[in-house]
Amino acid sequence: MFSQPTPRPATALSRPSTARPPTRMSAVPTQADDHGGNYVVAVLEGRGVAREVGIAALDRDTGRTVLLQVADCQTYVKTLHHISLHNPTTLLVLDTALRDRPGAGGNTLGAPSLLVEALQEEFPGVPIEPIARKYWNDSAGRDFIAQLLVEDDERPATLMAVQEKYFALSAASALFKYLEARTNSIYSARSLRIQYIPVEGTMLIDADSARNLELINNLTHKKSTHSLFGILNHTFTPMAARTLRANILAPVTNLNSINQRLDAVQELTDTEDRFTTIKDSFRGLKGVDLDKLIAALIVSEARPTTNVKMAEQRVGQMLTLRVAVRALKAVRDAVKGCRSELLRAIERLINDDRIDQLDELIAEALNEDAGVAKNGVHSKNMKVYAVKANYNRLLDVARETYKEDIAEVYALQGRLSEEHDLPIDLQWTENGFYFTIKKDEVQNGRLPKGFLDVSAKGTKWICSSMDLKKWNARVKDALNETMLISDQIIQDVLAEVMEHVAVMWKASEAIALLDMILSFAQASILHSYVRPEFTSTLAIKGGRHPILEVVQPPGMLVANDVYCSDGTSFQLVQGPNMSGKSTYIRQVALLVIMAMLGCFVPAEYASFRLHDALLTRLSNDDDAERNLSTFATEMATSAMILGLATNRSLILIDELGRGTSPHEGIGICHALAEEMIRLKAFVFFTTHFNDLSATLGIHPTVCNLHLEVNATRQTTSTGFNMVFQHKIRDGPMEEQDHYGLELAKLADLPNDLLATAARVAENLAERERERRAKSDGGKVGTRRKLLIRLTNQLRQILEGSDLPDADLASYLAEMQKKIVREVGITLTT
Repeated sequence: MFSQPTPRPATALSRPSTARPPTRMSAVPTQADDHGGNYVVAVLEGRGVAREVGIAALDRDTGRTVLLQVADCQTYVKTLHHISLHNPTTLLVLDTALRDRPGAGGNTLGAPSLLVEALQEEFPGVPIEPIARKYWNDSAGRDFIAQLLVEDDERPATLMAVQEKYFALSAASALFKYLEARTNSIYSARSLRIQYIPVEGTMLIDADSARNLELINNLTHKKSTHSLFGILNHTFTPMAARTLRANILAPVTNLNSINQRLDAVQELTDTEDRFTTIKDSFRGLKGVDLDKLIAALIVSEARPTTNVKMAEQRVGQMLTLRVAVRALKAVRDAVKGCRSELLRAIERLINDDRIDQLDELIAEALNEDAGVAKNGVHSKNMKVYAVKANYNRLLDVARETYKEDIAEVYALQGRLSEEHDLPIDLQWTENGFYFTIKKDEVQNGRLPKGFLDVSAKGTKWICSSMDLKKWNARVKDALNETMLISDQIIQDVLAEVMEHVAVMWKASEAIALLDMILSFAQASILHSYVRPEFTSTLAIKGGRHPILEVVQPPGMLVANDVYCSDGTSFQLVQGPNMSGKSTYIRQVALLVIMAMLGCFVPAEYASFRLHDALLTRLSNDDDAERNLSTFATEMATSAMILGLATNRSLILIDELGRGTSPHEGIGICHALAEEMIRLKAFVFFTTHFNDLSATLGIHPTVCNLHLEVNATRQTTSTGFNMVFQHKIRDGPMEEQDHYGLELAKLADLPNDLLATAARVAENLAERERERRAKSDGGKVGTRRKLLIRLTNQLRQILEGSDLPDADLASYLAEMQKKIVREVGITLTT
């Protein structure tokens, strides 16, 4: 039915080396990645100039299906970003895309398309399956969606949203055809939660940025919780953890949604009783994955029972559903009376009469005390006695037989213990009962005759007997008969339960969101976070790095201020190695993401603006696989940033230009900086090139910052050390602060050598100061910056000042004196 993969020629042409930066994503899912789901993703690219790409993704564990269509550029950054949100385990592409271009050296097999190459590079180890063109059909995709989409209030809007999305519908067709043919996945009509996701509502964070900022995984230790996801993840349910992961990788940009989340977090952090009550109500849902449970019930309902194992699974699923429905009612009661709009909306979603109907429907067939046990004989007993007594006469007879057989097994244990004068214990596995006897209780270390299949396990003997094997066979027969009869009853209940599948999907979504909000509140309380606000200015007082705050001992982390506005949109940060430049700009990015998640942030005060993209150039790694040097990698990333950036973007550039000569590095940095200044994006640009503060001085929106350095002697393995304060200060780094000479002094180099080095360095620095002092351009640039800063301050006073008239007049008079004095300095010769 489907075409086979075409092997990729070893000599196939690669994409241009500057197309996009390389990534190094592990093919093996990490612990944190498990929260991303188990998605099959179909991707279809249009042939037009706009490069329209349709994506359809279905989680095989939960049945959640996502459709989207994006207009991308030749780097496919947006496409790869949205696919990475869903942690793909299988990728489906058009079969001809695997041999879309002529092969190198006359190879007739052809080379993969640029999109396929991008997928291979971004998701190494993920199988790419070719699907024949005839299965990429928008009409078939529309029919699949109309047939499978759950019946709820959002159904008409979803059908309308995908109506004209040709590529997304075609991808959906190929996706469902593949699932039917290759995985035998069958879903009941109107049972799946299918959503069309608009791409405009989230902030773009490419995979490299997510990796370097340690949003999901720690770079050093993959299983460590020292990542943004790790410190915010206090969720009870797996679906909430998946929601948190998706939100971190793509924060929402809707201000109303963000403020609703912040209001909810505010209410939970301010009201301890409310927080405790809701948190306690979630204990019944701990570890329960409603999405997976609903998906399993959908598949189970669509398939008749073929064996005892399937019957037992269905009984277990119904018991879990019973526990989940009861827990939903507890959460519903806990959120009653909340003030915030979002919590009230969650209560309305859970406070549905159909949930009570579900509970009553299940209660008609299942015992009141029926619960869930993970393993052991207790788990079997829970399933055996799940259905009420007297509900079915045949079931009662089968259970009585099972009960008698179990009693005979325990009687056999008692007889053998008495006969051999040994403390014999019974243990249960899926294969039945077996005996365990402590070794030190056995005389001469040998078991009496009659015991079979003897093996040692630690300090115990494990064994069986002929009589036990016979009773195990009878127990198994009785158990199988019980499960099959119970399953017939459960199937009838399940058919009625599935009529309420829409309300279960809604409840699952509401619980995931509430659990995530509760997790934000928990993190905010634990780490003393404050509520951010959203304005046109990025202003943070006493901001702390959220990950380092958890890792470093108390008192070691230095808090820093941030101020970035339209008048100071380009922040040039200077400082020596290890002074904290990279940490500073990473901290800015993490706090922005936290605020846009709707979470409180580690700071004394924080104001942010909404950003459409977070674009970074943070690592200095070579890419040996693609034969790219550090400089080539930098240029590839820079090209991507310039292609995607807008005036609403946040850009982080760390130490650009170090992979080439100093003069070329300064030239590249200056040119790229000017282009970013022209874009009017918020840019944090760290550099070792001190001359940039002078060359960019003509631009009034450039703000010079530097990190303080303090040299002191400490006892270490080398006998000396440098202590960096990691404190941000205004202005460029002073040339006379020769921190390298200070470090050399601590190393006990000869005094005459140090004196010579200091004299040469000071002479060069003095010449540079004289040259700059004679420059009129520097003074003009300073005056421009002063006037722009004055304009911004006056605008902020006009929009938000609450000072009394007398105090406001005094403040303005003082501001006038200060600005006159500073402008006067630039006018003197």
